[in-house]
Amino acid sequence: MRALKVARVAATLFTIGTALSADLASQSPDALTPTFRAEVEYVEVDALVTNEQGRFVPGLRKDDFQIFEDGKPQTIANFAVVEIPMEKSERPGVAEPDVLSNERPFAGRIYTMILDDLHTAPSRAPRVKAAARRFIERHLAANDLMAVVHTGGREHASQDFTSSKRLLLAAVDRFMGLKLESAAIARNEEFFRGAGAGGAAIADPFDSERGFNARSTIRGLRTVAEWLGGVRGRRKTILFISEGIDYDITDPFNNRSATAVLDEMRDAIAAATRSNVSIYTVDPRGLTSGADDTIEIGIFADQVPNTYQGDRDTPSQPQPRAAIGTGNLRTELQLSQDSLRTLADETNGFAAVNANDFASVFDRIVSDSSSYYVLAYYPPSTKRDGKFHRIEVRTSRPGLRVRARRGYAAPKGNSQMPPGVTDNGGASPVVLRALNSPLQTNGLTMQMFAAPFQGTAPNASVLMGIELRGRDLTLDGGKRVELSYVAINASGETRGDTDSFTLTLQPDVKAHVGQTGLRVLRRFDLPPGRYQLRVAAHDVAGARVGSVNYDLDVPDYSKLPLSMSGVLLTSRAGTKILTARADAVLQRAMPAPPVALRAFPKDDEVLVFAEIYDRAAGTPHTVDITTTVTASGGTVVWKHADERTSSELQASGGYRHIVRVPMSGVDAGRYVLTVEARSRLGHTATRQVPFEVVPLP
Repeated sequence: MRALKVARVAATLFTIGTALSADLASQSPDALTPTFRAEVEYVEVDALVTNEQGRFVPGLRKDDFQIFEDGKPQTIANFAVVEIPMEKSERPGVAEPDVLSNERPFAGRIYTMILDDLHTAPSRAPRVKAAARRFIERHLAANDLMAVVHTGGREHASQDFTSSKRLLLAAVDRFMGLKLESAAIARNEEFFRGAGAGGAAIADPFDSERGFNARSTIRGLRTVAEWLGGVRGRRKTILFISEGIDYDITDPFNNRSATAVLDEMRDAIAAATRSNVSIYTVDPRGLTSGADDTIEIGIFADQVPNTYQGDRDTPSQPQPRAAIGTGNLRTELQLSQDSLRTLADETNGFAAVNANDFASVFDRIVSDSSSYYVLAYYPPSTKRDGKFHRIEVRTSRPGLRVRARRGYAAPKGNSQMPPGVTDNGGASPVVLRALNSPLQTNGLTMQMFAAPFQGTAPNASVLMGIELRGRDLTLDGGKRVELSYVAINASGETRGDTDSFTLTLQPDVKAHVGQTGLRVLRRFDLPPGRYQLRVAAHDVAGARVGSVNYDLDVPDYSKLPLSMSGVLLTSRAGTKILTARADAVLQRAMPAPPVALRAFPKDDEVLVFAEIYDRAAGTPHTVDITTTVTASGGTVVWKHADERTSSELQASGGYRHIVRVPMSGVDAGRYVLTVEARSRLGHTATRQVPFEVVPLP
């Protein structure tokens, strides 16, 4: 069951495949972009080239490399150098943007952090959290994407790909160690209960569950690697924080289970090498000799009586020591560390084992993921025979060291596409590919915002706003735009639909849309929970596709004593964009449609709209609603205060809050708009929106 849950989580994280539509050799060197298939149609290799000091060597060209498969030279069909800058993240506490865009192509690092609940002792869970938090807080750049997966399979623990450190840290905080006690200790306990009489072997009482956990974790690694295979043109890193696989594959009493674990390990490594995924393993135990468990063995030994009663006719004799001793603990430690080394060594990563300096380990992982060369070639054979093919990358430059994956295992059997968003109301294949991609698609530029409102219990009513760039649309009469959206919850369940609209525009309107764009508002019901909203738009005539992935928390408005909807903004500048589909509810509440614009000119006026929901109507009280504009230094530059009384509450149980903020009194710069509702019964609700004021031309 746990393995199935890990696979289901992974299915919500990663991309679904499709065949390459263009000959790779015809692309320009910088055209290595994400595509969507994990098949070995061409082989892609990341090459890390360093000098004698271990520093990356830039400036190499395709002619400086040779690549071999099974000892035979191959023609390099494409070549690219990747050097990713470390973009600075906003300082902690700064409001996250409520509008996301795909205007900038993704140009960061891709990490998947796998936290191994099943192979981490509960007592060492704080070390795992500390290490994971350190990486996210200090080593994750603003231009990176990361997903967090828990091997324990708890449905709401993991986090889909995001650049939000807040969401990633929350996923880390949900980690808990679930590792079984040491097999040596468990067998000693059995010994003291009387097992092993007459010299019989003492079995591990948890062998079945231990083997299941081992296979489940390794299978989860394989699933993640397979899904990551859909991203091409960049290095893909799995950061596996684990105490190693807790199963003795050398135990002759467990041949059957050991074989199954070894098979899973081979499959996981094959999937990683086939998908060009590097696994970096981090042992949270740090520098260790297994002393903690050794102490526990010693405690059991001290409890052994000096004599024992054997045959009643035989005189008492000294009690023999426990059959399982500290040497078994050292063997367990060695085997678990070897599993981490194997996963890393075979996938062009490295293992941080017996190391307390996680900072330098993380620096090296970031360095490997930031600067490298990508070489691609067509394999001499595309047979799906499951055979392993060795890869060797060399450079003609003397004194340089090249690190690359050792090879790949060809797929075996019929191609099976992993699960994902498979229909979504009849979406076209090109839109489904965009919806299933962990990376946003940039062919059609979009901006998106989403705001939850109180709906019909138990659901909330979520309003989405999508603004399409006009010059990316085919505006000739009768051309169709396909729009598909899906919400994926923490369990991997999806809700969504697809619709379309036809652009039939008068010449003057067509020119206006071409300059400003087009807005679509869409509302749908969602139960409370964490979601990733994925929206894809397809200009059918122009064959352009764009997508945006948006993380959203939907509150349970029926249970919170005081809560607030999302905050919507509109302004004169923002309403220049025409709205193809309006929202009937907001038309009765706002003078103009909500906008995605968050950079307002100084002559503009911004209208703020929100709803505050108050469930304490039975007790007369007052709610203070404060709207402030705060500069980056923390100075409040504008403020509006309002008082509402519970006598105003109607059947909806809420207050509508509308306030106008003039930009003329605010200097150019970056600000945070804060709406806070504070009940005098002691409850508070807050929303924040970052925005910018730009000077007039």
